[in-house]
Amino acid sequence: MGAFLYGVSLQWKLDIRSKTLLITCYLVPLLFFAIMGGIFTSVMPEARATLIQSMTVFGVSMGALIGLPPSLVEIYSSDIKKVYKANGVPLSLGLVLTNISAYIHLFIMSVILYIAAPLAFHAETPENPVLYFASLAILIAVSLSIASIIGLAVKDQAKTSMVSILVFLPSIMLSGIMFPIALLPNAFETVGKLFPASWGYRLMVDGAFSAAHLLPLVGILILAVCVCGILLRKVDK
Repeated sequence: MGAFLYGVSLQWKLDIRSKTLLITCYLVPLLFFAIMGGIFTSVMPEARATLIQSMTVFGVSMGALIGLPPSLVEIYSSDIKKVYKANGVPLSLGLVLTNISAYIHLFIMSVILYIAAPLAFHAETPENPVLYFASLAILIAVSLSIASIIGLAVKDQAKTSMVSILVFLPSIMLSGIMFPIALLPNAFETVGKLFPASWGYRLMVDGAFSAAHLLPLVGILILAVCVCGILLRKVDK
């Protein structure tokens, strides 16, 4: 219990001084929403029907893929790793706590979008809020699992940012939130299905737990967790 509380305390201090967390989980997603929400609804009034979902997918992907990996690199590629070991804190706890912290921040940001979109742009709220937030919870978890792989596999901050962007850009551009997937070439549509943003967007828009959209997310999550377990063993050596 003492090791757990120490880990929680350390993670809290890291979050407080993390500019990356503030920028990627709040500032950029909300700024993107303020600008693109107005553009989308002006150019395509029908975009109000899916504005909440599309802006949320962007925000979750940004906060997870761009925001989480640097935090993990800071823990596992610096003296913080030695501090964990010196105080008897399992190294896996660092991964767990950063994911929980990022999860909470991303969920808060998503709730802000859910409330602000109808007020600012008359966006339509999902018909079934319970299923919507359940789908959101799954999307956040899967996105963070992919981000965790990046943070554990890439040890250099600069390279981590580059890899994160290389994953983030196709994830957003091929997810269907910017333009209909039907407009994409078949090859690009297939590539888009490799990212959780595409399946998460469809799941939230459908407003139902369709197996066709839910199972790929579950499969990605299970695979990512297994990969994270392997990478953690390498970090601990």
